[in-house]
Amino acid sequence: MISLLILVCTKISFFFEPIVVFISTLFFPVLISGFLYFIFHPVVTFLTGRRLPKGIAILIIYLLAVGVVTLFGALVGPALSKQVADLFTNLPNYIVEVREFLDDLSHSKQYKWALSQDYVSFDKIEASLLDYTSNLPTDITNSLSSVFSVVTNVTLTVVTVPFMLFYMLKDGHKLPHAISRFIPINYRTQGLTILSETGETLSTYIQGQALVCLFVGLTTFIGYLIIDMPYALVLALIGAVTNIIPYVGPFIGAAPAVIVALFQSPMEAVFVIIVIVVVQQLDGNIISPLVIGKKLNTHPLTIIIVLLVAGNIAGIMGMILAIPTYSVTKTIVLNIVKFIKIRRRSEIEDI
Repeated sequence: MISLLILVCTKISFFFEPIVVFISTLFFPVLISGFLYFIFHPVVTFLTGRRLPKGIAILIIYLLAVGVVTLFGALVGPALSKQVADLFTNLPNYIVEVREFLDDLSHSKQYKWALSQDYVSFDKIEASLLDYTSNLPTDITNSLSSVFSVVTNVTLTVVTVPFMLFYMLKDGHKLPHAISRFIPINYRTQGLTILSETGETLSTYIQGQALVCLFVGLTTFIGYLIIDMPYALVLALIGAVTNIIPYVGPFIGAAPAVIVALFQSPMEAVFVIIVIVVVQQLDGNIISPLVIGKKLNTHPLTIIIVLLVAGNIAGIMGMILAIPTYSVTKTIVLNIVKFIKIRRRSEIEDI
């Protein structure tokens, strides 16, 4: 029956297309609003505990958020945009330097045989990279429809997120009770417990990861400034964002910094590695246990498997969302199993 149902669904996929479009349209606004909800909800709770009306508390948070974003854009925005522009401008020069390095390497006796094989064509790699960088502006210009679509989606997200977030902060406490109405009365208490623990799991993860990423970004940026690393702000921002991905994220964030440092000198790359190792040690041994603790107690092998599967399915975004999704699913399943065991035990005692 399951196979037949899957076969029928594949034959009427056009019927589900509007549903897919609807979900894909709301996915990022709801995702961003939910993320911000768990960040700002403790602040709303704190302000309302000081006898401020909830609407005034939310308005104060909005004003503070706008002020922080404006200040960040004024202080960091110009430097960030300049470093990004310089990085893309110097990218062809880096490619030429790689080519010269490979040419020198190919003349060495030790590696001459390996590099002369047909397994790797460095001429083709260089030509492809240079062609891509030189044609990038033309490709962007010729893809106006795609650019317009991206701009439309970004505008839609920017416009809708404040309204969604406002009502989440205002009426978010009503959601568990609203969902519990669809649960049978006998299981309503257990359902509310599941919803409460799920919300606590998400809150712990999101708030903890936000603080950890902020710490990693700031300390990495300071370390890069100390060793006089070029594009320090851009590379530190990459490291902060990729740090969301457990285990794999620090390596992904470190790779661009190490590559850029190698173009400066091998010693610069060593200094970059030292900075990253120090920051990760501080994060792993002090910051993460302090702000996240053992709330998401998941075996490292499980995390790696989940990341591999999610990355293969949905790329970087899948790897970012994999662990919170797994943690929520795990919380729900464990609570359901626990409630089933309790109910069976009570039925046996009644007998």
